[in-house]
Amino acid sequence: MRLKYILVVPLATLASARSNNDTLWGAYRPNLYFGLRPKIPKSLMTGLMWFGTQDYQSVSRIRHACDQAHNLDTYTWTEYDTREGGVQVIKDGANNVKLTTEFLKVAGGDHGGSWAARIKGEPIDKTKVSRISPIFYFGLEGLGGLDLVTDEEENGFEGQIKLSGSTPELDDFTIRIIDGEGNRAVTYGPHSANFEDRIGKTHYFGRPLKDGSVWEAHAHILKALIDKGQSSLSAYQDPTGGYPDPSFVLQLPDDVYTSSNVFAFQKFFDGPFQFDVFFDSGSVKQKLTSSTLDQGIPALVESYGKRFREVFPYPADYPPEQKESLEAFSRAVTSNLVGGVGYFYGTSMVDRKFSYEWDEEEDSDDDGALKGARLTDPKALLTATPSRSFFPRGFYWDEGFHLLHIGQWDTDFSTEILKSWIDLIDEDGWVAREQILGEEARSKVPSEFQTQVPNYANPPTLTMAVTAFIERVKKAAASKGVSDRDLGMDTGMGAGGQVPFSAPAEKQLGVESQYLDHPELAMAYLKDIYKPLKRHYDWFRRTQRGQIKQYGRKARSRTEAYRWRGRSEQHVLTSGMDDYPRGPPHAGELHMDLISWVAFFSKTMREIAAFVGEKDDEATFTAVEKAVLENLEDLHWNEEEKMYCDLGVNEEDDSYFVCHRGYLSVFPLLLELLEPSSPHLGHILDLLHDPKHLWSPYGIRSLSASHPEFGQGENYWKGPIWIQMNYLALRALHKTYAAQEGPYQQKAQLIYKELRKNVIDNVVKEYERTGYVWEQYDPINGEGKRSHPFTGWTSMTALILSEQY
Repeated sequence: MRLKYILVVPLATLASARSNNDTLWGAYRPNLYFGLRPKIPKSLMTGLMWFGTQDYQSVSRIRHACDQAHNLDTYTWTEYDTREGGVQVIKDGANNVKLTTEFLKVAGGDHGGSWAARIKGEPIDKTKVSRISPIFYFGLEGLGGLDLVTDEEENGFEGQIKLSGSTPELDDFTIRIIDGEGNRAVTYGPHSANFEDRIGKTHYFGRPLKDGSVWEAHAHILKALIDKGQSSLSAYQDPTGGYPDPSFVLQLPDDVYTSSNVFAFQKFFDGPFQFDVFFDSGSVKQKLTSSTLDQGIPALVESYGKRFREVFPYPADYPPEQKESLEAFSRAVTSNLVGGVGYFYGTSMVDRKFSYEWDEEEDSDDDGALKGARLTDPKALLTATPSRSFFPRGFYWDEGFHLLHIGQWDTDFSTEILKSWIDLIDEDGWVAREQILGEEARSKVPSEFQTQVPNYANPPTLTMAVTAFIERVKKAAASKGVSDRDLGMDTGMGAGGQVPFSAPAEKQLGVESQYLDHPELAMAYLKDIYKPLKRHYDWFRRTQRGQIKQYGRKARSRTEAYRWRGRSEQHVLTSGMDDYPRGPPHAGELHMDLISWVAFFSKTMREIAAFVGEKDDEATFTAVEKAVLENLEDLHWNEEEKMYCDLGVNEEDDSYFVCHRGYLSVFPLLLELLEPSSPHLGHILDLLHDPKHLWSPYGIRSLSASHPEFGQGENYWKGPIWIQMNYLALRALHKTYAAQEGPYQQKAQLIYKELRKNVIDNVVKEYERTGYVWEQYDPINGEGKRSHPFTGWTSMTALILSEQY
């Protein structure tokens, strides 16, 4: 008789291991135009560089890290899936080249699988010169080694190039670089005969870089290239004979130093070109070839499109003739959000004793910590990034919005990112609002913004991702006939949180989801993150609490009042609305947006506690939520102005309203804190829909157009339109105020319809006009402003279009 065995493994280990193997490799260096790495702290990294050889000046504008100063026409992932790969199109008008980077992952083995990349180029304007020199490099840090297998040639390589390597995490692997057919090198020009032995070959270099500095490989590559060029030019000092063509001179030196851990390979092309890079994992039996890419990329594009149309269906209320362009837009911004996820590892700078004078009370109990910024122990973070060019790092309050979008596309990948953030919560419950991990991340941040302070908070948006995840779990369970009540019960979970697992997960719209297919895994995940999340909630309320009784304020609760710590005279960076008008700094001020966030935090924690069966905590959160909402009314509603306001303290220590019409005034609507029958709702909707204040043809403005500071000073949150705030307004209208009966339902429905169209039409118009989505939009003419591409929360336009709230 044959015995039937069922494998029993820890829940969290099962889900994590499967997801990690699928998503180990990715474009996790989003600060680069094309940079691949695994989610391993010290390991193999790759990067692409290129410059034009039409003149000698182009090398000074070499492309590598995303930079707005490069003035590229566009760079966008037209498709990107972290489990499969993607296609990116880069248009570099200054060098007359359209670059396409194709990335294909091949699953298998025990070390994250293999991958292939294809770099293609073609002239944008076929009537003009397009001469490009791309450089592809590899760098290895940590334990292991990387060696050049192909025998060195003093004048460069012809044909295939091969490297071999091994690390504890990746095990054995090989790397190959192969040219495509039909590539043409620059063969003509002054003094070409003197360079005949080097023309048309791949030039290279290898150097040993110290641990932690491989991210600077591009600087070493550029220096070697320029040094070799200067040496070659030294023989041509007589200008009457002319200088050699730049492609003959600006070459790597074709040498490899002992113990090199960085290798770069440079090619020269005249006109269209193509070359392939293959990473073959030793534990994958299939060896990759160019036909793998020939077949795999078209299949990826087709399957991506089919799945995208299922996950983000085209809305029935938009004209059919716009379907192709709007779908292309939505696919691109979704792909760029997912393709903008980065893996970061390193130290951060923390000052545990810093405070402004109005916050000094917080440091009265000296815990012996040293003042001044100190480097922490290194940590890792997987995170989406707001902007590859300007903000290639993790931002706490952005991430909640990112995960709403990513979660719609790939539930398990979004939970992996969320868990990475949760793991950063320290024993006190603090997590830094801006994650600047390692020297590479710090190199993009002005020194005055690098230090994080442990009593500074940020809008607690991560719980949005948690409650959205719970809703997806409930929906998936319901489709299988499992009720909400039965979720987490009778799931076969044994002692120690173990589950029998004998069958692969079903596919949800083309992507595996361990959590949606197995609710017991989802429950185990939620219970795993619940404790640190609750610790963070307690820290948030404790550190941001404000004062009530000291200033004669009347409120039903004597404890539920809040103010942002860490504000300066002109900025409240911690609020997320940096330069939004506030009153003068004072230890007694209270911030209306913050108490709204606390109500939202309490509400979402109540929902999470209820789902995971923490009944006592659920009751506590319910009580806090009620007290906070009561104090929101008692403290912050200004009956005379018919709006919600901050509170300040004057020289006589009297409390007064600080009222600035804008996003802050409508927070109770944005976070769905008001009942549809609330008498205040009508006033908020009037403010929202008034062209003299917040309403514009392009979206809701951040500050009233009638405010004296509208468009003044830094003008960051003093009028410009922000898409994530418009998303919150649309979500609140769609799910609550336009959906539920109440005296203002019809008005909410009208505003929703108009606002949704205004936002979509303007963001898409600017994308088609400029090639980018933007950080914010002008409140007067709708033009995109500030950093670009801003495929963080601006990408939520795709959710707005498909009404995914």
